[in-house]
Amino acid sequence: MSRISLTEELRAEYHRLFTTCVARSDKNAAIETITDGIFADRNRYQHVGKALNIPWFVVGVLHALETERDFSCHLHNGDPLTERTRHLPDGHPQTGEPPFSWKESAIDALQLRHLDQWQDWSIAGTLFCLEDYHSWNYRLHHPEVPSPYLWSYSTHYQQGKYVTDETWNDTAIFPHCGAAVLLRRLAERGMIDFADGATTPILRYLDIGTLPEIAELQTFLNRFPGIFVRVDGHPGPRTSEAFHKLTGHYLLGDPQANSSN
Repeated sequence: MSRISLTEELRAEYHRLFTTCVARSDKNAAIETITDGIFADRNRYQHVGKALNIPWFVVGVLHALETERDFSCHLHNGDPLTERTRHLPDGHPQTGEPPFSWKESAIDALQLRHLDQWQDWSIAGTLFCLEDYHSWNYRLHHPEVPSPYLWSYSTHYQQGKYVTDETWNDTAIFPHCGAAVLLRRLAERGMIDFADGATTPILRYLDIGTLPEIAELQTFLNRFPGIFVRVDGHPGPRTSEAFHKLTGHYLLGDPQANSSN
Protein backbone atom coordinates (compact mmCIF):
# COMPACT_ATOMS: atom_id res chain seq x y z
CA MET A 1 0.00 0.00 0.00
CA SER A 2 1.28 3.47 -0.87
CA ARG A 3 2.57 5.69 1.93
CA ILE A 4 0.71 8.62 0.31
CA SER A 5 -2.94 8.91 -0.72
CA LEU A 6 -4.14 10.52 -3.94
CA THR A 7 -6.23 13.27 -2.37
CA GLU A 8 -8.04 16.03 -4.26
CA GLU A 9 -5.33 18.42 -3.09
CA LEU A 10 -2.62 16.20 -4.55
CA ARG A 11 -4.60 15.82 -7.78
CA ALA A 12 -4.73 19.60 -8.06
CA GLU A 13 -0.99 19.82 -7.48
CA TYR A 14 -0.25 17.30 -10.23
CA HIS A 15 -2.54 19.14 -12.65
CA ARG A 16 -0.97 22.50 -11.77
CA LEU A 17 2.56 21.21 -12.26
CA PHE A 18 1.68 19.41 -15.48
CA THR A 19 -0.09 22.50 -16.84
CA THR A 20 2.86 24.77 -16.08
CA CYS A 21 5.55 22.26 -17.07
CA VAL A 22 8.06 23.96 -19.36
CA ALA A 23 11.07 22.06 -20.64
CA ARG A 24 14.46 23.68 -20.21
CA SER A 25 15.63 24.98 -23.55
CA ASP A 26 19.00 23.25 -23.26
CA LYS A 27 17.19 19.90 -22.87
CA ASN A 28 14.72 20.19 -25.76
CA ALA A 29 16.82 18.16 -28.19
CA ALA A 30 17.31 15.36 -25.68
CA ILE A 31 13.60 15.28 -24.84
CA GLU A 32 12.74 15.10 -28.53
CA THR A 33 15.11 12.19 -29.08
CA ILE A 34 13.68 10.24 -26.14
CA THR A 35 10.04 10.83 -27.11
CA ASP A 36 10.84 9.92 -30.72
CA GLY A 37 12.24 6.61 -29.48
CA ILE A 38 9.35 5.89 -27.13
CA PHE A 39 6.81 6.51 -29.88
CA ALA A 40 8.79 4.48 -32.42
CA ASP A 41 8.70 1.47 -30.07
CA ARG A 42 5.09 1.94 -29.01
CA ASN A 43 4.10 -1.47 -30.43
CA ARG A 44 6.49 -3.21 -28.04
CA TYR A 45 5.16 -1.18 -25.15
CA GLN A 46 1.57 -1.89 -26.22
CA HIS A 47 2.16 -5.64 -26.05
CA VAL A 48 3.21 -5.29 -22.41
CA GLY A 49 0.60 -2.69 -21.53
CA LYS A 50 -2.27 -4.63 -23.08
CA ALA A 51 -1.41 -7.71 -21.05
CA LEU A 52 -1.64 -5.68 -17.82
CA ASN A 53 -4.17 -2.94 -18.70
CA ILE A 54 -1.45 -0.30 -18.43
CA PRO A 55 -1.19 2.52 -21.03
CA TRP A 56 1.67 1.86 -23.43
CA PHE A 57 3.21 5.26 -22.75
CA VAL A 58 3.52 4.49 -19.04
CA VAL A 59 5.53 1.41 -19.95
CA GLY A 60 7.58 3.54 -22.33
CA VAL A 61 8.52 6.28 -19.89
CA LEU A 62 9.38 3.74 -17.19
CA HIS A 63 11.62 1.96 -19.69
CA ALA A 64 13.33 5.27 -20.46
CA LEU A 65 13.85 6.14 -16.79
CA GLU A 66 14.85 2.72 -15.53
CA THR A 67 17.13 1.41 -18.31
CA GLU A 68 17.49 4.26 -20.84
CA ARG A 69 15.33 2.20 -23.22
CA ASP A 70 17.71 -0.76 -23.35
CA PHE A 71 15.78 -3.83 -24.57
CA SER A 72 18.59 -6.17 -23.51
CA CYS A 73 18.01 -5.42 -19.82
CA HIS A 74 15.50 -6.37 -17.15
CA LEU A 75 13.12 -3.49 -16.47
CA HIS A 76 13.42 -4.39 -12.77
CA ASN A 77 16.96 -3.03 -12.38
CA GLY A 78 18.94 -3.10 -15.62
CA ASP A 79 20.48 -6.54 -15.15
CA PRO A 80 21.00 -8.51 -18.40
CA LEU A 81 18.16 -10.67 -19.73
CA THR A 82 20.56 -13.59 -20.15
CA GLU A 83 19.93 -14.58 -16.53
CA ARG A 84 17.59 -13.85 -13.63
CA THR A 85 18.12 -10.53 -11.88
CA ARG A 86 21.05 -10.53 -9.48
CA HIS A 87 20.48 -7.15 -7.86
CA LEU A 88 17.38 -6.10 -5.96
CA PRO A 89 14.84 -7.31 -6.70
CA ASP A 90 16.95 -10.43 -7.22
CA GLY A 91 15.86 -13.75 -8.74
CA HIS A 92 13.33 -12.41 -11.25
CA PRO A 93 11.44 -13.52 -13.22
CA GLN A 94 10.88 -16.43 -10.85
CA THR A 95 9.22 -18.56 -13.53
CA GLY A 96 10.58 -19.56 -16.93
CA GLU A 97 14.17 -20.04 -17.93
CA PRO A 98 16.76 -17.54 -19.17
CA PRO A 99 17.45 -15.95 -21.50
CA PHE A 100 14.20 -14.00 -21.04
CA SER A 101 12.43 -11.93 -23.63
CA TRP A 102 12.13 -8.24 -22.79
CA LYS A 103 8.33 -8.57 -22.79
CA GLU A 104 8.13 -11.36 -20.22
CA SER A 105 10.65 -9.61 -17.99
CA ALA A 106 8.83 -6.28 -18.25
CA ILE A 107 5.50 -7.90 -17.39
CA ASP A 108 7.08 -9.51 -14.34
CA ALA A 109 8.61 -6.20 -13.23
CA LEU A 110 5.36 -4.27 -13.51
CA GLN A 111 3.36 -6.98 -11.77
CA LEU A 112 5.92 -7.06 -8.98
CA ARG A 113 5.24 -3.35 -8.41
CA HIS A 114 1.46 -3.90 -8.70
CA LEU A 115 0.96 -1.57 -11.65
CA ASP A 116 -1.47 -4.12 -13.08
CA GLN A 117 -3.73 -3.35 -10.11
CA TRP A 118 -3.76 0.42 -10.67
CA GLN A 119 -6.79 1.74 -12.55
CA ASP A 120 -6.59 5.54 -12.53
CA TRP A 121 -4.75 6.54 -15.69
CA SER A 122 -5.84 10.17 -15.67
CA ILE A 123 -3.05 12.74 -15.60
CA ALA A 124 -3.06 12.92 -11.81
CA GLY A 125 -3.46 9.17 -11.40
CA THR A 126 -0.60 8.47 -13.81
CA LEU A 127 1.78 10.90 -12.12
CA PHE A 128 0.86 9.53 -8.69
CA CYS A 129 1.57 5.99 -9.89
CA LEU A 130 4.94 7.01 -11.35
CA GLU A 131 6.01 8.92 -8.25
CA ASP A 132 4.99 5.92 -6.14
CA TYR A 133 7.01 3.64 -8.46
CA HIS A 134 10.18 5.60 -7.76
CA SER A 135 10.07 6.97 -4.21
CA TRP A 136 8.09 9.18 -1.85
CA ASN A 137 11.30 10.36 -0.17
CA TYR A 138 11.26 13.73 -1.92
CA ARG A 139 7.68 14.48 -0.95
CA LEU A 140 8.10 13.20 2.60
CA HIS A 141 11.54 14.56 3.47
CA HIS A 142 12.38 17.27 0.90
CA PRO A 143 9.04 18.71 -0.27
CA GLU A 144 10.83 21.85 -1.45
CA VAL A 145 12.21 19.76 -4.33
CA PRO A 146 9.57 18.34 -6.70
CA SER A 147 10.47 14.75 -7.50
CA PRO A 148 13.06 14.82 -10.30
CA TYR A 149 11.82 11.39 -11.35
CA LEU A 150 8.84 13.36 -12.64
CA TRP A 151 10.13 16.88 -13.30
CA SER A 152 13.83 16.70 -14.21
CA TYR A 153 14.65 18.63 -17.43
CA SER A 154 11.86 21.10 -16.66
CA THR A 155 11.87 24.48 -14.93
CA HIS A 156 10.12 22.84 -11.95
CA TYR A 157 13.37 21.14 -10.95
CA GLN A 158 16.80 22.67 -10.44
CA GLN A 159 18.91 20.49 -8.15
CA GLY A 160 18.96 18.22 -5.13
CA LYS A 161 18.65 14.45 -5.17
CA TYR A 162 19.11 11.26 -3.22
CA VAL A 163 22.49 9.86 -4.23
CA THR A 164 21.56 6.66 -2.39
CA ASP A 165 18.22 5.54 -0.98
CA GLU A 166 19.01 7.31 2.30
CA THR A 167 21.66 9.93 1.42
CA TRP A 168 20.57 13.40 0.33
CA ASN A 169 22.76 15.85 -1.59
CA ASP A 170 21.61 19.49 -1.99
CA THR A 171 23.66 20.14 -5.12
CA ALA A 172 23.49 16.81 -6.95
CA ILE A 173 21.38 16.85 -10.12
CA PHE A 174 19.16 14.04 -11.34
CA PRO A 175 20.72 12.98 -14.67
CA HIS A 176 17.68 11.72 -16.58
CA CYS A 177 14.60 13.31 -18.11
CA GLY A 178 11.60 13.16 -15.77
CA ALA A 179 8.61 10.99 -16.60
CA ALA A 180 6.12 13.88 -16.42
CA VAL A 181 8.27 15.94 -18.80
CA LEU A 182 8.25 13.07 -21.30
CA LEU A 183 4.49 12.64 -20.94
CA ARG A 184 3.96 16.37 -21.39
CA ARG A 185 5.98 16.37 -24.62
CA LEU A 186 4.19 13.26 -25.92
CA ALA A 187 0.88 15.03 -25.24
CA GLU A 188 2.09 18.24 -26.90
CA ARG A 189 2.98 16.24 -30.00
CA GLY A 190 -0.46 14.60 -30.08
CA MET A 191 1.01 11.14 -29.53
CA ILE A 192 -0.98 10.23 -26.40
CA ASP A 193 -4.27 10.82 -24.62
CA PHE A 194 -5.00 10.25 -20.96
CA ALA A 195 -7.92 8.22 -19.62
CA ASP A 196 -9.80 11.36 -18.59
CA GLY A 197 -9.12 13.09 -21.90
CA ALA A 198 -7.29 15.75 -19.91
CA THR A 199 -4.70 16.87 -22.43
CA THR A 200 -5.56 20.45 -21.47
CA PRO A 201 -5.46 20.27 -17.66
CA ILE A 202 -5.79 24.02 -17.12
CA LEU A 203 -9.46 23.55 -17.96
CA ARG A 204 -10.03 21.16 -15.06
CA TYR A 205 -9.65 23.51 -12.12
CA LEU A 206 -13.25 24.40 -11.41
CA ASP A 207 -13.97 24.84 -7.70
CA ILE A 208 -10.68 23.70 -6.17
CA GLY A 209 -9.40 27.05 -4.97
CA THR A 210 -7.36 29.83 -6.51
CA LEU A 211 -4.50 29.34 -8.94
CA PRO A 212 -2.15 31.85 -10.60
CA GLU A 213 -2.70 30.18 -13.97
CA ILE A 214 -6.43 30.91 -13.75
CA ALA A 215 -5.68 34.55 -12.94
CA GLU A 216 -3.64 34.68 -16.15
CA LEU A 217 -6.56 33.13 -18.05
CA GLN A 218 -8.97 35.67 -16.55
CA THR A 219 -6.67 38.53 -17.51
CA PHE A 220 -6.54 37.15 -21.05
CA LEU A 221 -10.35 36.77 -21.27
CA ASN A 222 -10.87 40.39 -20.20
CA ARG A 223 -9.06 41.57 -23.31
CA PHE A 224 -12.02 40.59 -25.49
CA PRO A 225 -15.04 42.85 -26.03
CA GLY A 226 -18.03 42.09 -23.84
CA ILE A 227 -16.13 39.85 -21.40
CA PHE A 228 -15.81 41.05 -17.83
CA VAL A 229 -14.55 38.65 -15.17
CA ARG A 230 -12.90 39.31 -11.86
CA VAL A 231 -9.21 38.43 -11.83
CA ASP A 232 -9.10 36.42 -8.61
CA GLY A 233 -7.55 33.11 -9.66
CA HIS A 234 -10.80 31.24 -8.92
CA PRO A 235 -12.25 29.29 -11.89
CA GLY A 236 -15.91 29.75 -11.02
CA PRO A 237 -19.04 29.92 -13.20
CA ARG A 238 -18.35 33.46 -14.50
CA THR A 239 -14.92 32.44 -15.76
CA SER A 240 -16.37 29.29 -17.30
CA GLU A 241 -19.09 31.29 -19.07
CA ALA A 242 -16.55 33.76 -20.39
CA PHE A 243 -14.36 30.92 -21.62
CA HIS A 244 -17.41 29.40 -23.36
CA LYS A 245 -18.23 32.73 -24.99
CA LEU A 246 -14.75 32.89 -26.45
CA THR A 247 -14.11 29.23 -27.35
CA GLY A 248 -17.47 27.45 -27.39
CA HIS A 249 -16.41 25.20 -24.49
CA TYR A 250 -17.04 25.40 -20.75
CA LEU A 251 -14.30 24.66 -18.25
CA LEU A 252 -14.17 20.94 -17.53
CA GLY A 253 -15.89 20.28 -14.25
CA ASP A 254 -18.59 22.88 -14.92
CA PRO A 255 -21.97 21.05 -14.93
CA GLN A 256 -22.85 23.02 -18.06
CA ALA A 257 -20.01 21.25 -19.88
CA ASN A 258 -21.78 17.92 -19.39
CA SER A 259 -25.15 19.21 -20.53
CA SER A 260 -24.00 21.20 -23.56
CA ASN A 261 -23.81 19.74 -27.04
